[in-house]
Amino acid sequence: MHGTNNLSSNQLLAALPAEEMARWRCQLEPVELLLGQTLYESEGPLGHVYFPSTAIVSLLYVTEKGQSAEIAVVGNEGVVGVSLFMGGETTPNRAVVRSAGLCYRLTAQAIKTEFNRSAPVLHLLLRYTQALITQMAQTAVCNRHHSLDQQLCRWLLMSLDCVQGNELTTTQELIARMLGVRREGVTEAAGELQRVGLISYARGHVKVLDRPGLELRSCECYRVVKSDYARLLPKCTAS
Repeated sequence: MHGTNNLSSNQLLAALPAEEMARWRCQLEPVELLLGQTLYESEGPLGHVYFPSTAIVSLLYVTEKGQSAEIAVVGNEGVVGVSLFMGGETTPNRAVVRSAGLCYRLTAQAIKTEFNRSAPVLHLLLRYTQALITQMAQTAVCNRHHSLDQQLCRWLLMSLDCVQGNELTTTQELIARMLGVRREGVTEAAGELQRVGLISYARGHVKVLDRPGLELRSCECYRVVKSDYARLLPKCTAS
């Protein structure tokens, strides 16, 4: 991999003013993230923040019995590890790579220094954190009050926002783990979406055939989250 030519593939990095970007270039390290790789564990130390480029990272809440559910997803619009610049050294969540790809990472000390020295960096990261909190809150509401069919539509749409094109590489088992539900429920919901022509699913690949139709079938949660990202981070929101 080659260092800094593609920093703009992460939308937060692309939004940095030129002066900040010039300082960050020599500090950002490009790394490949592998499917299933754990970036940090619940209550574990955070050594870096990660700015995904082509990778997708799930933030998971894990119970004492080892059960888990996704509370947020981070793609090329954001950063993993907000606890570091928000004053915490650990986080109650687990961060797991659910789509392999490239990211750029910055050491814990470097992000703290940049957050405290630069008003543009501080304001950008605080706005992103607010948008991330909205996503977490809306996910909690969705998981509690909306049907599995609606949750699956939201999950597919948010995942699609993190990639180029209209295809996702995933399995029903992975989706079930992310949503914290039984695989049989996902199989039934995905089968219905396929039956009405919104998606096609085969061999671990989901292809969205009718995105407007998928958005109409989804609950309001996807629109709320998308709107908040656009409001808070207009320069960083994918079209």
